[in-house]
Amino acid sequence: MRRTLRARICLSVILALPAAGLGSGTAEAGPDPVSGVTASPTQYSLNSMLESSLGDHSAGSYLDAKTGELVVTVTDAASAEQVEAVGARAELVKRSTSQLEAAMDTLEAQAKITGTSWGIDPSTNQVAIEADESVSESSMAQLERVAASLDDAVRIKRVPGVFKKEVAGGAAIYGGGFRCSAAFNVLKGTARYFLTAGHCTNDAISWSATSGGSTIGLRMGTSFPTDDYGIVQYTGGAQPAGNVNLYNGSFQDITSAADAIVGQAIRKSGSTTHVTSGTVTAVNVTVNYGEGPVYGMVRTTACSAAGDSGGAHFAGTTALGIHSGSAGCSGTNGSAIHQPVREALSAYGVAVY
Repeated sequence: MRRTLRARICLSVILALPAAGLGSGTAEAGPDPVSGVTASPTQYSLNSMLESSLGDHSAGSYLDAKTGELVVTVTDAASAEQVEAVGARAELVKRSTSQLEAAMDTLEAQAKITGTSWGIDPSTNQVAIEADESVSESSMAQLERVAASLDDAVRIKRVPGVFKKEVAGGAAIYGGGFRCSAAFNVLKGTARYFLTAGHCTNDAISWSATSGGSTIGLRMGTSFPTDDYGIVQYTGGAQPAGNVNLYNGSFQDITSAADAIVGQAIRKSGSTTHVTSGTVTAVNVTVNYGEGPVYGMVRTTACSAAGDSGGAHFAGTTALGIHSGSAGCSGTNGSAIHQPVREALSAYGVAVY
């Protein structure tokens, strides 16, 4: 059943251990090449606060591509006044969150087809559906029939490639014969851990920094499908830095975590494609992988490839998500999906540092 959303940077990105040959983690962050709308700490805070206070009187928020303003969709005038009183811009829409979620429930019940995904795009007040090239013509016709019954509450787009988890056999964090990437170093008391994708931690308990190398961490938790996150505890008293590898000799410090906002610019760091950038296009996304669906994800336009699973999605010093998968990349336009990191932090009672 669909779960409502509330709420592999490569190992060298975050495991800043000289003994592992992964760098000291002391370099300053290089220039951020990301273009597009940058979300501010105030906007993250307002987005979270208004989502909680407005409830079903809203259908989500997005950043205006021209002005950079936080736009909060509302279904009534009183809610619009509440939004504008705290400094955001209100936009009256006809469908609430529950109405859009009802459309996704219909898709879940009548069109749960491997190779499809759907999520909420507040900027158009719609459910945005994507169907990859593995979806047959008959399945596409089924999807279109269901979509037609939902009128203009949904839109469908064909995308190249195939939605898949991006695990590779080959080199970054290694476990169970697979290569993944690590996301963010996290802390609970004095214990240190790293987060990665659940479909990676499902496959192995022991993890190393090199293929066939010594163990640097042991799995303490894993969740996939439905969610896609896992946690590995460092062994041997490791004290890694809380930063992200920018693959240019420098690192980006990570000091906070937030939920991504539609329209904002993000970057992804992973062991295969290294650092790529993109824009958030939908939230509360369901992805129908062959192994089962995951819910409450975030869709972006960042590029990614096999081995990037578990990597970090971030914006400046803010952690946003754990890379799950994609349908591939066409030129510089991708479809990278991430698991919101705040959900994983809450599940394991840990914090970025």
